[in-house]
Amino acid sequence: MLVAVLLTSTFSNAKIFAVGPLTMPGSTLLFPLVFVFNDILTEVYGYAQSRRVIWTGLGCQAFAGVAFLVLDKLPPAPFWTSQQAYHQVFGFAPRFAFGGLAAYFCGEFANSFVLSKMKYWHQGARGRKLSWRFVASTVVGQAVDSFIFMIAAFGGAIPWLSLFKTMATLYAVKVLYEIVILPVHTRIANWVKDVEHIDRIDTPETTDYNPFASLVPSERSSG
Repeated sequence: MLVAVLLTSTFSNAKIFAVGPLTMPGSTLLFPLVFVFNDILTEVYGYAQSRRVIWTGLGCQAFAGVAFLVLDKLPPAPFWTSQQAYHQVFGFAPRFAFGGLAAYFCGEFANSFVLSKMKYWHQGARGRKLSWRFVASTVVGQAVDSFIFMIAAFGGAIPWLSLFKTMATLYAVKVLYEIVILPVHTRIANWVKDVEHIDRIDTPETTDYNPFASLVPSERSSG
């Protein structure tokens, strides 16, 4: 599900929509769910499991970006008259995809790192502390993601003032999104813990936070 939402949100950025005075890329409606899923993964299964899922999503994003780039460059059939329309929507998609790669990589690992560390400090406490670590990790992760993505995807394509206004709006909406769905978010995390009988706490002695570390888990469960 996380990968499906990730890919859909990446390519929905070809559309920028307006709600009153606010302008936002299409991913605003979907991408916050990627952080929600990553929060739940890290909270329940720990940083190592989250790292594997982040790399899976990264690989799928890269494949999709290359595929759309190649298809855009292939010569159209003589009877097919939609090449220009395809190029307008998907011809720009590789820039979104590769900009999204860097933003997703940095933002998701920042999100997982903050949440994992806070859970250790809280010793796995639920309730208000669970809500705090979900919000805090999103505040950090979304800041990293929004800045990198907007610069990579739109830098030089739209006026810089408009870019930074859109970036600020995008960030504020994503954080608000997290706060609004927090009651559902926390309940799902706790439900998964109870069903799976897993509540991993990453400790400094057993957890390697290097994003490039081996994908073979070495961490031992603390829950």
